[in-house]
Amino acid sequence: MMKLLQAIRTGDWITLNRIRVYSAIMLVSGLVIIGWLVVTADGLVDYQRRPLGTDFSNVYAAGKWVLAGRPEAPFDNELQHQMEKRIFGADTPFYGWPYPPIFLGLAALLALMPYLLALVVWQTATLLPYLATVRAILPRKEVWLPALAFPAVLINVTHGNNGFLTATLLGSGFLFLNRRPLLSGILLGLLAYKPHFGLMIPLVLAASGHWRVFAAAAVTVAALVVATWIGFGGAAWIAFRDSFEFTRTVILEQGDTGFFKMQSPFAAVRLWHGSVPLAYAVQGAAVLIVGFFLVRLWRSEAAFALKSAALLSGALISTPYLLDYDLTVMAPAIAFLVSHGLERGFLPHEKTALAFCWVTPLLTRSLAEHIGLPLGLIALLTLFALAYRRAVAEGTTV
Repeated sequence: MMKLLQAIRTGDWITLNRIRVYSAIMLVSGLVIIGWLVVTADGLVDYQRRPLGTDFSNVYAAGKWVLAGRPEAPFDNELQHQMEKRIFGADTPFYGWPYPPIFLGLAALLALMPYLLALVVWQTATLLPYLATVRAILPRKEVWLPALAFPAVLINVTHGNNGFLTATLLGSGFLFLNRRPLLSGILLGLLAYKPHFGLMIPLVLAASGHWRVFAAAAVTVAALVVATWIGFGGAAWIAFRDSFEFTRTVILEQGDTGFFKMQSPFAAVRLWHGSVPLAYAVQGAAVLIVGFFLVRLWRSEAAFALKSAALLSGALISTPYLLDYDLTVMAPAIAFLVSHGLERGFLPHEKTALAFCWVTPLLTRSLAEHIGLPLGLIALLTLFALAYRRAVAEGTTV
């Protein structure tokens, strides 16, 4: 037992060879699952009659509405479902369109292709920048395999979702923060396609005096809004505004998506049958606490890698609507912390904690569903705490 506790403390059990072996096992297992979904598919749907790449179906359907000259239609649940059933069959489940109109242009481009081709193009075109981002944060050739085998990657691929894009924009946005502030601001501004992840970004940029990045991000968002207003008309933005009520009540508060799939403080309270007001109170407290520590950290002399890791994990903690495929953003956060640890040495239990965070997305949905344990949220809190703990240990913040 003492040897086990010592190994957990030092992290010496995490060798390069084991990282390769465990990553290879995870990657092969993921490829088998994907292959099984493809082999058992019936046309564009899987064995459960769901579209292949489930959540990508709403992107494709929304794009078809744009091509039909109805960019406001995806925000109408009935019309959106009609298009999905037209493409995938009459028994297709409903996949709502919660994104702002700035995502409709990309959806339309993808909808120009046959569905399966669009799905492959979408996943490949976002997976490669994600991998490049993690490699740039942690510039070692060994990083490719664990970055690709990260369990959130499999979840994102099977759902056809946008976790790779979110991870790229956030990871690269902060990677370029000091070196290329205008590019950093543009990347962070593009995150407006998923605005609930951006709550902490303006706070941190303002607190740390990165005004060029702040301005570039603000101009990017404004340009996207103006361009889509001109291109799609004001009706799409009005429809987006009108859809807030459904998103808030049905998707978030009632958990139509499934609270076991969500990894936020809000979802944890609802998963444990807490009331909606209590869930909002807990989420609000989490936002205030995370914001407080982020401002302290970003105004300090802490290492940039620690600031970035804390912000990436804090951005996820701060949103009430966080799905398990969004945990892809943990990859650049882990990379920042590993890079810092390799440079300055690891603290006790740090390597083991990082390994825990890496494997978490594999287990979080099933554990939340069957025993009510939101492991993804625990991993995010762990990452945030690891970053702040390092800054305190190095005497750069309090």
